[in-house]
Amino acid sequence: MPLLTTRAAINLGTWNARTMWETERIIQNAAEMKRYNLEVLGINETHWTQVGKQRLASGDLLLYSGHEEENAPYTQRVALMLSKQAQNALIGWESHGPRIIKASLKTKKEGISMNVIQCHAPTCIQIYKYI
Repeated sequence: MPLLTTRAAINLGTWNARTMWETERIIQNAAEMKRYNLEVLGINETHWTQVGKQRLASGDLLLYSGHEEENAPYTQRVALMLSKQAQNALIGWESHGPRIIKASLKTKKEGISMNVIQCHAPTCIQIYKYI
């Protein structure tokens, strides 16, 4: 089922999680997503390693992108949380390193897809830590 139609509005949001190490943080993000009626939630600073996806107990899907290296610092990392409706429209997704993740979603118009891109842009103070 397409996510975008000419007659329906969808809500997208972003969240600076600071960390998602605790399971409660994932549950909190899923609850906030439902509270604000969001179809797609972009999340910054998950601090998760590797790249992957995880189905949540709420039925939402979490796509995440982090550092690939074993001993990488637990910084940056982004994720997209998709509602069931957004999951049905998901064509595919790509990780572009620890700061960028992209998901492509179907629209009702054939041949046209919507790309949702979540980026992490560090503050000036954080940039100096990496140099």
